[in-house]
Amino acid sequence: MSGAARQSARILMTLDAVGGVWRYAMDLAGALKGQGIATVFVGLGPGPAAAERRQAQALGELVWLDQPLDWMVDSADALSQVGPTLSLLAEAYDVDLLHLNLPTQAVGLETGRPVLVVSHSCVTTWFAAVRGSGLPPGWGWQAERNREGLLRADAVVAPSHAHAKALARAYGDEICVDVVENATLLQETMLPKEPRIFAAGRWWDEGKNGAMLDRAAALAEWPVEMAGPLVGPNGQALTLSHARALGSLPHATAMARLTSAAIVASPSLYEPFGLAALEGARAGAALVLADILTYRELWEGAALFAAPDDATAFADCLNRLAADADLRRALGVAAQARARRFTPQAQGQAMSALYGRLLDSTEGDRRRPAGKASAGLSSHITAAE
Repeated sequence: MSGAARQSARILMTLDAVGGVWRYAMDLAGALKGQGIATVFVGLGPGPAAAERRQAQALGELVWLDQPLDWMVDSADALSQVGPTLSLLAEAYDVDLLHLNLPTQAVGLETGRPVLVVSHSCVTTWFAAVRGSGLPPGWGWQAERNREGLLRADAVVAPSHAHAKALARAYGDEICVDVVENATLLQETMLPKEPRIFAAGRWWDEGKNGAMLDRAAALAEWPVEMAGPLVGPNGQALTLSHARALGSLPHATAMARLTSAAIVASPSLYEPFGLAALEGARAGAALVLADILTYRELWEGAALFAAPDDATAFADCLNRLAADADLRRALGVAAQARARRFTPQAQGQAMSALYGRLLDSTEGDRRRPAGKASAGLSSHITAAE
């Protein structure tokens, strides 16, 4: 079936429960399921909550590995069993294709099945954008392993052209990248808006630039709310002095706060895509965004932009919108119109087309019988019940 994955295709998709990859995987798998494509989720890193397990199991099968995420370990040795274990699972579950949401997970794979990797972010491009530097001493293995995984893949996907270019700068022009933009399931709304500013992110991540937004909040005419965790899994932390910290909210609660806010802000220094901006746009909020390449690519003409290192400039944009209802309304309409291109259906169709291209290129390959590897998996898997 040229140009689209077979209706009976079965994919193995890696994910984690720490960051935005979980929602990406759930939304994409839901769109693929509507096309008849089945998903076997394979989780790594800290395990999901019971509600998240149920969400995944409603969309496909769920396996959780006792294996780490690359950004949570100190050396490549800690990742040595990730690729081999995924190879065994691909055979045991008789999948047609592997969709890996960390490039390093492709290192060490031994399979004839096609492999697609998605770079949602990586430490090399993060340091370039956030610190303006290369990796710190002792971190070189991260770049080496990412590059090895990108080269091992049969296809590489980035969520924006800006991130695709960052990958080329970091790892070399020989890595060919397809761009498939992210999406959101948030329904389009235009509810009455309250005079406040909403922002969401993993604020312990320096790349989200929460400290600058907190400084801007001191100068803002309207209250600034920041939803999301302030403490990270490795002890990173942010203390807020001016913005209102909402903490980690259930997704529905966070979306209720977002959809009723007149302004949605994203001050990020580093965003390969930026889901919070998209969700604000879907809700018809006026957007104030950091002036970075990703946001210019996606939201030029539908948002106000401010330098991410200038709290005064950021606050000036917030206050300009707070004082001008007509401008808020015009930007909200423009952002909402732009957001209509970032749908799960469009994302699912684009990914299905990539899967189909890869499956067509391996048509006729003979694979080992399914199930032969299952006996070797027990020591690597945590039951996902």
